[in-house]
Amino acid sequence: MPQLLASGAETAAFAERLGEGTGPVAVDTERASGYRYSGRAYLVQVRRAGVGSALIDPTEAGPLDALARALNPLEWVLHSADQDLPCLAEIGLHPAALFDTELAGRLLNQGKVNLAAMVEREFGLLLAKQHGAADWSRRPLPADWLNYAALDVELLVELRDALSDQLRAQGKSEWARQEFEHIRTAPPPAPRPDRWRKTSGIHKVRARRRLAAVRALWTARDALAESLDRAPGRVLPDSAIVEAALADPATVGELRALKVFGGPRQRKRSALWLDALAEARALPDSALPPQRPAGGIPPAGRWPAARPEAADRLAVARETVAALAEANDLPAENVLEPRVLRELCWNWGEIPSGDGADAGAESLARIDSLLHSAGARDWQCEITAEALADAFRQHARN
Repeated sequence: MPQLLASGAETAAFAERLGEGTGPVAVDTERASGYRYSGRAYLVQVRRAGVGSALIDPTEAGPLDALARALNPLEWVLHSADQDLPCLAEIGLHPAALFDTELAGRLLNQGKVNLAAMVEREFGLLLAKQHGAADWSRRPLPADWLNYAALDVELLVELRDALSDQLRAQGKSEWARQEFEHIRTAPPPAPRPDRWRKTSGIHKVRARRRLAAVRALWTARDALAESLDRAPGRVLPDSAIVEAALADPATVGELRALKVFGGPRQRKRSALWLDALAEARALPDSALPPQRPAGGIPPAGRWPAARPEAADRLAVARETVAALAEANDLPAENVLEPRVLRELCWNWGEIPSGDGADAGAESLARIDSLLHSAGARDWQCEITAEALADAFRQHARN
């Protein structure tokens, strides 16, 4: 097992050795999801042929400038890169090129694409996977945790090489290149509006003022969780937010009579939660949140009532994509993301009139434009646009 590097000098020395290696570099991180509010990396694992592996503690190693200079110009191999790239960017690490082994497995339609399943399938080896959900902010890190973390990069480059050969054999190398580049260059996601609406169990809350109570409690919890750097669910569970919003307690006694709020941790925060509830209670009707968020595309289940022609079009599009997925040996969600398909069908508008070449070209151009604007890659548009245009026009004629 490689030594844990927990100082700037140790990390800089390893960074200097990285230049002596060859080929791409395997990279992974360990975070403390479910324990901490932030998504920061608490451990960075790196491995390159000719150099070996290193486990780096970014919370102790200080600025990682030397590591960034050595690592950033290289091709990185990650598994489920979109999970790791944001926290790596926070510490100044950005790949010049990328290979995502999980995404490669999806493009090869391999079914199970978690790292352990793929390593077993390709190499007949079993990975120890028992510490993935551990609290990686803990210090010192136990030796068996570090061993688990080191194994995550042990065979990533070899897995990349095997998958690259398979992608080439199936004629999917360019598809994979576009997918990897899409992930590598994706901007940080914009903050989602109305994040409080994702509160688990919110479907039980119907009245707008009770929704305002959920919002106020969620906002108070989020601010406290951020200040403590603690996962929001560990500050106050979603179920307690919903229960308090529905019960609307106005006194300390009424609040503490609720299941979670009577516990020792919540008793000292009674004033915070009561203030949030009072804030919601005092809002004028005009400031109450709507029962459903305004704007955007509604859930597909509401389409038959809201826009039945779009619901019919979505059914046709899903059938078309399923057929294309089978023909190209791909999962349907990799042919076109469900979100992209919904945006296309909702925003389609009227079918171009006529049956001639001009109308067909107009349909194809419109679909291609809508797909690209929704984030579809060139290869996805190339294999789907014409089939979708034909399916839509056939459906309109029927």
